[in-house]
Amino acid sequence: MFNALRYYWIISKGHRLTPWKSPYIQWRMETFFGHEAADLTAGKFCHLMWRERARMERFLDWVADQRAGMRPAK
Repeated sequence: MFNALRYYWIISKGHRLTPWKSPYIQWRMETFFGHEAADLTAGKFCHLMWRERARMERFLDWVADQRAGMRPAK
């Protein structure tokens, strides 16, 4: 859950209350889901996120691993 919130906070800058209107999130979702994510609305966004929650969780775990690999060694 923390990974999801962290990723959301980073990518939703300027559109935190309406993520489906964010050009970056729209582009990201179209890249991830294809034509199905075109012309996002609030309902379509929530439906996609709920239906694909397991896939998104794996993606967010991957993002967290990538971020951990970017941290400088102490």
